[in-house]
Amino acid sequence: MAGQTMTDRLLAARHSIAGQGLAKSVCKSTTEELIGPKKKHLDYLIHCTNEPNVSIPQLANLLVERSQNANWVVVFKALITVHHMMCYGNERFTQYLASSNSSFQLSNFLDKGGVQGYDMSPFIRRYAKYLNEKAMSYRTVAFDFCKVKRGKEDGVLRTMNAEKLLKTLPALQAQLDALLEFDCTAQDLTNGVINMAFMLLFRDLIRLFAGYNDSIINLLEKYFDMNKKQCREALDLYKKFLIRMDRVGEFLKVAENVGIDKGEIPDLTKAPSSLLDALEQHLAALEGKKGSAANTPTQSASHRTDVKSGVSALSSTSTAFGSAAQQAEGMEESLRQQALADEEAAMNIYKSKVQSPT
Repeated sequence: MAGQTMTDRLLAARHSIAGQGLAKSVCKSTTEELIGPKKKHLDYLIHCTNEPNVSIPQLANLLVERSQNANWVVVFKALITVHHMMCYGNERFTQYLASSNSSFQLSNFLDKGGVQGYDMSPFIRRYAKYLNEKAMSYRTVAFDFCKVKRGKEDGVLRTMNAEKLLKTLPALQAQLDALLEFDCTAQDLTNGVINMAFMLLFRDLIRLFAGYNDSIINLLEKYFDMNKKQCREALDLYKKFLIRMDRVGEFLKVAENVGIDKGEIPDLTKAPSSLLDALEQHLAALEGKKGSAANTPTQSASHRTDVKSGVSALSSTSTAFGSAAQQAEGMEESLRQQALADEEAAMNIYKSKVQSPT
């Protein structure tokens, strides 16, 4: 499918006649063309989010409306456009999605128009779920986990107090889970539309996990000063972190298999298993369980040493993911160049078909 379809052209023309510039741009970024949304249309919509006279509710609702289309390409591109604007647009766009009922009702989406529609529909359902969760987490914590300041000295999640951290981490985990549930393989990335969605998810994953890792370091450093209830919650959160770490590793393997430069894929350094044992023994002692001795000064010192070595290992991961997030900015520029090349290739195919009709 090369070039805009007649439906795309008629819809754009109708918006032009009516003078609806915003609707026309949304329409152009969500055509039936089998390539990702074009850079010039995305750039214009990003610009619109920064204009005080542009209605953010209208813009968001136009995109939600496009996501109700029956064509999988249009729906996928509507979601990609929304994701792109959450990443690069003015924060008031995300604020509106978080505070309104403009969620994507696509849990039953299925394009029965062809084999490709059947194949892509599950990814559209999962992608919509992730974007809903991204907006929901913003509503819960009032900031974007992918944009939050990171770092040992003044990182938001690295310096958060224990009580707030224990309430914030479940929201971060839920967003990361929704992202990982996209669950594609390199063989699924067969066209420019799903490829663009995957790159945006990869971008978010790097930033999300960098913040997640910082949160866990913070949690570990505060663990021995927590009360029994907090220790129980913190231990559960740490166990969940270990499971997600493995799943993040699987996602990064897919990224490597589809040609993302190895230098842009961060290394995951795991904490030693002795750390989990130390955390469990400390909680058991607090709870006075049978067979668990009270924490002696020697045991406490040993447990704190385990935590110190665990924090050191996870700090390496923080550094790797922080560097990858910075490198991703350069990668995004190369992605934009690739998108322009895809557009040109699609146009050349379209022109050749027009010039030599069969």
